[in-house]
Amino acid sequence: MKLFNRAFILFLVCMIRYSLVNAQSTPMTQTSAGNPLQNNRIKIDSIDKKIIALLGERERVVKEIGIYKAENNIPALQADRFKQVLEKTVEAGKQEGLSATFITELMNAIHKESLRIEEEVKAQKQ
Repeated sequence: MKLFNRAFILFLVCMIRYSLVNAQSTPMTQTSAGNPLQNNRIKIDSIDKKIIALLGERERVVKEIGIYKAENNIPALQADRFKQVLEKTVEAGKQEGLSATFITELMNAIHKESLRIEEEVKAQKQ
C-alpha cells in the first residue's frame, strides 16, 4: 500500500502540473531566452503534458481490452501479464537511469487505474 501511495502521489503531481501548464508556460522572451531554469521548466511542462496524453491513450486501449474481456468472460486481473509488463518496464527504466522501485510504483499505480477501468467496463456490460 505504501508503494501505491507514493506512486499515486506522483501521478497526482503530474496531473496538477498538467493542469498548470498553460498558467506557468510563458512564451520565450529576451529575459527567459538565456534563463536555463525557466527554459528547462518549460521543457518539463511540455513533457508532463505528453506523459498525461500517453497515459490517456494507454487507458483508452485498456478500455478496449476491458470490453473484450467482459464479452469473453475473462477476469480483469491477469497476474502473469502484469508481471511481464513490470519486468519489461523495469528494464526499460534502468536504461533511462530510473530505479526499479520508482518504475514498480509507477506501474502499480497505472495498473490499478487500468483494473478500475476494466471493472467499470465490465459493470456497464452487465
